[in-house]
Amino acid sequence: MLEFIKDSATPVGKREIARAFGVESQDRVALKRLLKEIESEGAVARGRKRRLADPEALPEMIVLQVTGLDPDGEVLARPLEWEEGVELPHIVVAPDRQGVPALSRGDRILARLRRVGGKTYEARAVRFLGNQPLKVLGVFEEAGWGGRGRVVPTDKRARQEYVVEPEDRGEARPGDIVWIEPVGAKGRATRARILERLGSMQEPRTVSLIAIAAHDIPVEFSPEARKQAERSKAAPMGERVDLRAVPLITIDGEDARDFDDAVFAEPDEDPANKGGWKLIVAIADVAWYVRPDDALDRSAVRRGNSVYFPDRVVPMLPEELSNGWCSLRPREDRPVLAVHMRIDAEGRLLSHRFVRAMMNSAARLTYNQVQAAYDGQPDDVTGALIDKVIKPLYGAYRVLLAARDKRGAIDLDLPERKTVIDEKGRIVDIAPRERLDSHKLIEEFMICANVAAAQALESRRMPCMYRVHEPPDPLKIEALREFLDSLDIPFAGGRQVQPGDFNRVLQKIAGTPQALMINQMILRSQSQAVYAPDNLGHFGLALQRYAHFTSPIRRYADLLVHRALIAGFGMGEGGLPKEAGQDFPELGVTISGLERKAVAAERDATDRYVALFLADRVGASFSGRINGVTRFGLFVTLDETGADGLVPISSLGREYFEHDERRHCLTGRSSGITYYLGDRVRVKLAEAEPITGGLVFEMEAVVESFGQASVPVGRSARKPGNRRDNGRKSLKSGFKKGRGAKRR
Repeated sequence: MLEFIKDSATPVGKREIARAFGVESQDRVALKRLLKEIESEGAVARGRKRRLADPEALPEMIVLQVTGLDPDGEVLARPLEWEEGVELPHIVVAPDRQGVPALSRGDRILARLRRVGGKTYEARAVRFLGNQPLKVLGVFEEAGWGGRGRVVPTDKRARQEYVVEPEDRGEARPGDIVWIEPVGAKGRATRARILERLGSMQEPRTVSLIAIAAHDIPVEFSPEARKQAERSKAAPMGERVDLRAVPLITIDGEDARDFDDAVFAEPDEDPANKGGWKLIVAIADVAWYVRPDDALDRSAVRRGNSVYFPDRVVPMLPEELSNGWCSLRPREDRPVLAVHMRIDAEGRLLSHRFVRAMMNSAARLTYNQVQAAYDGQPDDVTGALIDKVIKPLYGAYRVLLAARDKRGAIDLDLPERKTVIDEKGRIVDIAPRERLDSHKLIEEFMICANVAAAQALESRRMPCMYRVHEPPDPLKIEALREFLDSLDIPFAGGRQVQPGDFNRVLQKIAGTPQALMINQMILRSQSQAVYAPDNLGHFGLALQRYAHFTSPIRRYADLLVHRALIAGFGMGEGGLPKEAGQDFPELGVTISGLERKAVAAERDATDRYVALFLADRVGASFSGRINGVTRFGLFVTLDETGADGLVPISSLGREYFEHDERRHCLTGRSSGITYYLGDRVRVKLAEAEPITGGLVFEMEAVVESFGQASVPVGRSARKPGNRRDNGRKSLKSGFKKGRGAKRR
């Protein structure tokens, strides 16, 4: 059966397997049990529509980039996203499908794959996604001979530099960020031509431009989309429900410019729902302004989502909408899609009703304002709202939070950092981002509305773009279990792991020095959330159904959900066309990929800003913790900034270090010095490269956990395993300390 599944050209379902092996109907239950068993062992992988495939096979639907032609003239392609150092599959693109243009080098397509054998695939283009010329982003520098220059790539993985002849440099000046096109060899070096100059590395704001360019984030809107946005105007009242007398408020960060969600709560007066609440979540009616397949819609689906950098936002929709007609500004009428919800005293969602409405925001508040008001320090604005608006919101929030705890949603504690930029674009600080109850309040209201949206669409049998978070891969769970076992932390999760299994570990290690590291390890063990039309549940939130509804101004998936609700409940213009659901599988793959691209761009920009911030502190010492152990070195996270950097294995000493994957450590073969994942360390900053965002450290000392003395590098001759035993004893005492602190 495994051979049949792995040799199949496409993923197969239970029906095909039963037919191939002649399984009679009375044996279908046994077949289902067997399939679950081999899946839990990691022998097969489950894909779209719960079909099974070889775990090493590529997904049936994937984004490819054309790399050229083979000697026979066939079009070759590679996955757009591929892990560095892993062998590439051989993919041949079959002759076109109607509507897909002739393909050339650099073109990107959404394709359906059929495995021909081994790592060889045939691809059929489903949708043309545009052209991304095979070019390189780098920093131009004078080479010092004959007017030539050189370009150093901004990608930290790239090791090759490029030679630029005088006639190919254009207007580029030393220190400029440029796009280049490799044009051939120049002796032993690769020659390149400068295509475009983006800006100078002397300008701090250029850091974001690097990330935008490197990840191909669309910045400019088409002339048609721009004109359409400029022509937008106030939506008519029409048959909308009038919510303008309801004191709905928006709660956002201090630096927010668009306000697309508003909330309200009041006790439920129904005697049958004692202790229950009535909630309203109102979301900007983007579907009124952005209609299926118009210029704005085509622009939005190309972006997939807004992208947020420390110094700027690349919006999914033009400013006329994102900061104008779709921003719920105070004391201005705005069209919304609103959901009225009733919850009981235990936070269960009893009923919901979606309406197209008109609202008028009572106030634009910040998280800090709302929290201060609730804590007894209202200002001029919140003082008038504290009793009728703010306190009821917190009352409903406490009920929703209790429901979250009861159902066992994974409760990770991972502090966020924010990069503080001044008016000139210079980084002035990297500070912890406060996590207040006001933040959690909005989060729980939005989750409740998202659940209601998924339920509502299911009730009307409408297409739904779910936010899917599948259970973790069994192999990752086994690796996590081994890691926790090395620290004497029991992990009771069986083959069918539940969110509560992770929470029991998190509760046990709360307050211990290992807490942050274990939170990160649990996060890494989870599957990646995606958008898909098949409801596979949301494992992390412990929810059976979940769809993003609350941010259509910045996420295309939410706009699709709005359109489906409008069509399903007959709420007027801008609804989902009848046949649009057929495109949801492809759209889910596309927007999930665009989301990952946006996250990578945001992370890259932050890394470069951090490197820029630390560039003048090369040689300084920092405290931190080992958060990664590899065969080539140690990754350390600094306490002060949360920045990550590498301690190369070559800098640890002249002896040979052995990498133990199971125990996550490096051990010196002659000295016995051992570096473990989670060790507290003191490091010296050796390099900070803003161009690539890379940080390189040198190890100064291992600081023994739980108050042990500092151990300078090279002075210990302990044998491997000694520190591990000490750590175990200390970790147990840390558990007691954590529980006591929690009780206090």
